[in-house]
Amino acid sequence: MAHNIEIINGEASMFYYGKTPWHGLGTDLKKPATSSEAIKAAKLDWVVEKRQLFLDNNQPVKNKFATVRTDRPENVLGIVGSTYTPLQNTDAFKFFDSIVIDNQAMYHTAGSLLEGKVVWILAKLPGEIKITGEDITKKYLLLSNSHDGSSAVQIKFTPIRVVCNNTLTMAFGDQQFLSVYHQRDIKARLNDVPKLLNIINSRYTEIDATLKELVKIQMTDITLEKYLLDVFPDPKRKKEEKLYEYELSRAKTNREWSKFFFENGVGNKLPGVSGSLWATLNGITELIDHKVTKQSQDRKLNTIWFGDGAAVKAKAYKLAVGMVSV
Repeated sequence: MAHNIEIINGEASMFYYGKTPWHGLGTDLKKPATSSEAIKAAKLDWVVEKRQLFLDNNQPVKNKFATVRTDRPENVLGIVGSTYTPLQNTDAFKFFDSIVIDNQAMYHTAGSLLEGKVVWILAKLPGEIKITGEDITKKYLLLSNSHDGSSAVQIKFTPIRVVCNNTLTMAFGDQQFLSVYHQRDIKARLNDVPKLLNIINSRYTEIDATLKELVKIQMTDITLEKYLLDVFPDPKRKKEEKLYEYELSRAKTNREWSKFFFENGVGNKLPGVSGSLWATLNGITELIDHKVTKQSQDRKLNTIWFGDGAAVKAKAYKLAVGMVSV
């Protein structure tokens, strides 16, 4: 299972609407889905339970529980404490239901990774960000939920640049994502929709304005070199010379590729885009989404949305915002 997407009876546990995903897997829906349709199409209509762990002498292990899927109770998803409260897939979708009402958004894709340990939902929000005449960025919201206790429920901005399908990583203020922890009040906190909608709408208004400022800033050789060095800094000296040399070579390679995509990346030669800070940010994003991850397809989705790649893209965006402020 090189793509990490769960396969059940020969079928991928996910759906998509619109463009075929990179892996070509999942149920292709011909129209936007309701939450109940999306859950069934993505094969996420199962329940997670906490079950007490026991020692060999049948004594319960204090404050230790296993999370399991009721349709596959023999597979333990994770080990959690007594305060951990599972967020069921149906409840995760209900969060988006309140936005989807009256065509305010539409389910774009959803699925599970690692035998159900991680579930994601990607929704397209109304409106778009028009950077220049031909350069459009669509607005998306990504919700991920771990059933193994490895992370909180995460909600993050994932604007997608149409011309090149780059997935940008923005932050909720100073944080890369908005977290809702698996505690007893998780459903109430997640369903505080008016508060969350205000944050989402306000943040996307800021993102819109910021991206339009990025395209106004023209990079020089000096500012480009400094920016890329800040995103991919040289490592500090280590006792292990081979490790240091490897990390140094990797940082230099990432900067070289970022510069290449800054100059030659898809959409970066559009009128008004060429040579800008916006083109620089997209050069880094293209490197992460379409260059680096081709070397490791099994990590692609995790890297782009949740892993090291997402962290690099968030760092690049934060540094670009800092240049706008200056």
